[in-house]
Amino acid sequence: MAPMLRLYNTLTREKTPFAPIDPGNVRVYACGPTVYDAAHIGNARPIIVFDLLFRLLRHLYGEAHVTYARNVTDVDDKINARAAERGITIRELTDGTLSVFHKDVRDLGVLMPEDVNVPGERPCFLEPRATDHIAEMITIIEGLVAAGHAYVAEDHVLFDVPSMPDYGSLSKRPLDEMEAGARVEVAPYKRSPLDFVLWKPSKPGEPSWPSPSGIAAPGRPGWHIECSAMSWKHLGKTFDIHAGGIDLIFPHHENEVAQSRCCFDTPVMANVWMHNGFLQVEGEKMSKSLGNFITIREVLNDWPGEVVRLAMLKTHYRQPIDWTVRGLEEASRTLDRWYEIVGDTLPARDVSAAVLEPLLDDLNTAAALAELHRLDDPASLKAGAGLLGLLGQTKSDRAQASVQAAGIDVAAVEGLIEGRRAARAAKDWAASDRARDALTAMGVAVKDSKDGTTTWSVIK
Repeated sequence: MAPMLRLYNTLTREKTPFAPIDPGNVRVYACGPTVYDAAHIGNARPIIVFDLLFRLLRHLYGEAHVTYARNVTDVDDKINARAAERGITIRELTDGTLSVFHKDVRDLGVLMPEDVNVPGERPCFLEPRATDHIAEMITIIEGLVAAGHAYVAEDHVLFDVPSMPDYGSLSKRPLDEMEAGARVEVAPYKRSPLDFVLWKPSKPGEPSWPSPSGIAAPGRPGWHIECSAMSWKHLGKTFDIHAGGIDLIFPHHENEVAQSRCCFDTPVMANVWMHNGFLQVEGEKMSKSLGNFITIREVLNDWPGEVVRLAMLKTHYRQPIDWTVRGLEEASRTLDRWYEIVGDTLPARDVSAAVLEPLLDDLNTAAALAELHRLDDPASLKAGAGLLGLLGQTKSDRAQASVQAAGIDVAAVEGLIEGRRAARAAKDWAASDRARDALTAMGVAVKDSKDGTTTWSVIK
């Protein structure tokens, strides 16, 4: 039996023991990227957090017994506008942007489908795209219309919010608050200000599909319906965990719940809802107007992905995180220290209970990292960090990667070190200093040990 995992559930506002519907197939859905532009560092947080959840569930229930679906939104207003601006199709735009996203998150140590899926077996990691699931969206919309939960108005299909008595059960927002927010831009064809779009007509030049049952204009689905369709197809009408950023609770996740429950007549869409907190940059909200908008790639140009991942995991996932250079520097020093301890050691067979127990308490990464600091056995440190997606290299491989990333000529470095050694032996201190200065200019630091040997490393 798997150790007891406890998770905070946004739906119930409680932290309770996790009990999967089927321990032989634990099913998780996470809202993934909208691929119209490079992902920013805030987008990296849910990707890293729920990658850790996926790793932990695989550790607890077995690698073949967890199904993780992280969707890709590849059609929406921003995508349409960007593709039109560049004079390309939305598929060309989203394929290119998705490729960049994949490289970004792989460099953050995030598992990818090709890392875990076994050819010929049921895939454990799915990355469904919205445009590949139009048929499923249409099926759900037709079901909602037939059940009286949706209606057609001016070539749109809209969800009839008042038809669902307990709408708002996830976000727990007061009805008057939701209505006040909805009235900012109320379309005249809506029966209620809260009603939301399931299907909308396409503008000239935009992607278009035949409407559900031909009841509205040719067009495309609304935003919320895609996740109901993809989770249904790949995980079922009801599944274990739905994850995403806290900003998605309302209206996106609330509307997903409404669509799925009213179409399939189920009491819940997912048993557990998990949401990560906001990210700020140096104490301020990230925005282009403040000049602190940072893409994942911009961070990775200055910091190794493992440093970025550790800096992200130091804060509990439900808490807001302040993204600072100081935090990255601390994470870098921590990894330096840990790699010195583990060297080229292979990980232990089992993860230390001291590290695992905090993770079982709603992914308490801060406490788990504190336990890693206490470990002095290299194999146990390697295994515990590995569960968090850290210390994935050997010390030697990491050093080599640093050299390659810095573009350093190893032969030239070794030549300068040998010349410096000879100069020191001849007591030619001026020549020795010139060699050291040349190494420093190349971005290399040297360290002379008591036994007469010299080691070198890349200056960070």
